[in-house]
Order: sequence, then structure tokens, then C-alpha cells
Amino acid sequence: MSSATRIALVLLSPCSMLALGAAAQVFALANRLAGKTLYEVSFLSRDGQALTLTEGVDFPVSGNLSQVRPGDHVLLLSDGIERFADARLFCAELARLAPHLPLIAGLGTAAWWLASAGLLDGYRATIQWQHAVPFAERFPAVLLSQHVFELDRQRFTCGGGAALLDGLLTLIGRQHGNALIEDIAGALCMERIRPNEARQRVPLMVRLGEKQPRVTEAVMLMEANLEEPLTTDELARLTGQSRRQLERLFKQHLDMAPTRYYLQLRLEHARHLLRTTGKSIIQIGLLCGFSSGAHFSTVYRGHFNMAPREERFAGSARALAISTPEVG
Repeated sequence: MSSATRIALVLLSPCSMLALGAAAQVFALANRLAGKTLYEVSFLSRDGQALTLTEGVDFPVSGNLSQVRPGDHVLLLSDGIERFADARLFCAELARLAPHLPLIAGLGTAAWWLASAGLLDGYRATIQWQHAVPFAERFPAVLLSQHVFELDRQRFTCGGGAALLDGLLTLIGRQHGNALIEDIAGALCMERIRPNEARQRVPLMVRLGEKQPRVTEAVMLMEANLEEPLTTDELARLTGQSRRQLERLFKQHLDMAPTRYYLQLRLEHARHLLRTTGKSIIQIGLLCGFSSGAHFSTVYRGHFNMAPREERFAGSARALAISTPEVG
């Protein structure tokens, strides 16, 4: 009898070839790199008919939710929210199946349909950032986060794009260990696998709108000059305004002074380097615009409530924790 985990990947329109390919490739690589079948993947749609992907290509499937068996891991995948006539019946079927499934997931925007079925009430969940506001308004009983993915008991949700890879690799790691997912990440040319507490990166232009180009331009200058930070006067001059105007705009739209925002950018970059590289703490401090290792450590501790050395140790502990079996 096969010990492989059965994955039912349910495709919901709209669904892109990129998202479908990413999900399928992760499990295919897991099987190939492990040298055995760890995952048996079947592709389903809500009505059992071939799904037309956003690129106009028809993708054949093997059935609908009636093909799901107790013990299957059901993963719903979509890139947008498109209403359909039998949505109530579909959600009712999801609710009926859920108690018999070790895992039911909403990938990309598919968390919307899990929530519509009442399956996320009282659970931590996330959704692709473009849909977070209407999702929160429509489903107040869901504990919505802005994290790249959430795993809460038998419910898994994640954003689209790179978050899809981060989340699925973490699930595989919980079953089969960190070494395998590092091999998969390497095959996919991924620099790192983000932990669930990483936040979805919402473009500043989206948060502020196109009416605040000077703030956006100032932030872009900050991001391009982390190692040798610009002064507030230099930022103001380069964006064609006075220092006072720049400070007023940052306070109005980002609720902080430019210097504070700049410091946060540098510290977030430092945390990324601590977690993902072997560079020394002194090197990282200098790369992020701090004059000495001691100054960097003091400021880092004040912001994150832990020293850089403790952050690096905690990151190693998180990586080891990925290999703890919890799913399947």
C-alpha cells in the first residue's frame, strides 16, 4: 500500500499557468529529489470540466470534489475571486469534507472560498494582499493576518506568487525535513524560504496611491542607499522639496519621521541578512549603514528586543523546527 501523501489540487477560475506550474513543480521536485513518490497529485476543478487558465489554455482535470477521499490533502488554488452559479453547493461540499481531511488549504485567493464555507471562522488565515480589505469586511470571524502564509491546525492559507512557494515548501519540510526543501529551493533558484511571520510586501505605491510621488521617490532613494544613508536634507533636495515639507508628508502618510522610516528599512534589511547569510555581525552592520558593530547591536536590540547574535540563533532554530513532522 502506498504511503505517499495524496494531494487534491482544486483549480478555481481565475487561475494562471504560473501559479498552477509553481504548485505542481514543488511536489514533482519533492518526488524526484527524494528518489521516490512522496506525493500523488490529482488535479480537480469545481465542476469536473477542464479549466481555462488566464493565458487562454485549457487544462484537463480528473474530476471534481466527489473524487476526494478521506485522508486527502485538499488544496484550493486561484488568482482572483470570480463568482460562479453553484458557489453555495461547492462551499457546502467543502464543509462536508473538511472534518475528514488532515489539511485543507486556500492558496492565493482561494482562502475566500474556505471562509465562505465557514471553515476559517476562529482560525488564523491570510490572503493575497490585494483582497485583504474586502476579505476582512466580509469575514469578520476570521483572524486575518498579513503574513505570507498561515498554518493553523488543519487550515493552511497563503498569498500568491513567491508566498505560494514559501508556504508549500514549509509544509513539505514539516513532513520530510529541512534537507529536502533546501534541495527543492536550490532547484528553483530560491535565495531563501521565508518563515510564516514574514509579512506580504505591499508596494508603497499601492498603499499611498499615485498622489504621493514625492514620498514614494524618497523611499526608493532610501532603499537604494542603505549602506551609506542619505541625510533628510539630501532626501529633500533630491525629491525637490524642503526638509519641512518632506517631514510633514512622512508624518501624514507613514505616521513617522523620515529618519525613523529609514532606520526601520536598514534594520529590516539587517534582519534579512542575519537570517539568510553567513556574513559577520560587523559586516552586516556596515552594510546597513552603522558605523560600528557595537552601535549596530545597540540599535538592533532597541528595535527588535534581541541582539543580532540572538536573532541569528533564533533563525537557526526556526530552520530546524521546519523539519518537525506536523502535517500528514
